[in-house]
Amino acid sequence: MPLEIITLPCLSDNYSFLIHDGASGETAVVDVPEASVISAALQQRGWTLSHVFLTHHHWDHIDGLGDLLANHPAQVVGAKADAHRLPPLDLEVSEGDRFFLGGEIVEVLDVSGHTVGHIAFYLPETGAVFTADSLMALGCGRLFEGDPDMMWTSLSKLAALPANTIVCSGHEYTEANARFAVTIDPDNSALQTRIEDIAAARAEDRPTVPSILSDELATNPFLRGADPAIQAHLNMQGADPARVFEEIRKRKDNF
Repeated sequence: MPLEIITLPCLSDNYSFLIHDGASGETAVVDVPEASVISAALQQRGWTLSHVFLTHHHWDHIDGLGDLLANHPAQVVGAKADAHRLPPLDLEVSEGDRFFLGGEIVEVLDVSGHTVGHIAFYLPETGAVFTADSLMALGCGRLFEGDPDMMWTSLSKLAALPANTIVCSGHEYTEANARFAVTIDPDNSALQTRIEDIAAARAEDRPTVPSILSDELATNPFLRGADPAIQAHLNMQGADPARVFEEIRKRKDNF
């Protein structure tokens, strides 16, 4: 049975996620921007926290952990490669590692680029991936530590997941990402439709996260370095998709 996923807005534009296995009662939280929101959501549902999944070391993904653990002790899982910059970990994981949340396998993906050591958590049975600041709705994270080839490899890994995968990313940046995406892909009708849907959602203060991977594949320019229309728009016909991605990322940084 698929696990239940709850999207929790935190801080000004972050997202955390609760993942609940009704059969076992185990509950994980992905990233801890602030403790109070997560504690309230657990209390409201009567859930007991069993795991904390940390994607990377940036403050807005870990700063609430101490306060959360004080009231909700749980196993903390994070990247072995980033352990020196993360809070103390109970389980250090790397690319290809698997562990269980309740009765479901959780797979670990290295999605370095935004930071080196950034990981994603993939639940194949539920069909969800928790990408934080690697793949975002209509975007991807800035390359603070990695390089374009590293990030393109990470995004390609995520793009290869089943198209119906739910993408749970870490920020409400979608409207801003949409304004940029249309400058790269102005004739994409699927993108135009998505922009309208995003505007309607935000007008009602509804999250645009999670998204569906099929929508990202159709409209997110950062996944589409091989797309002939985008290559033509950038005058990069036949270029290596990683170089097209690099150009798109450069333009976004200057947007």
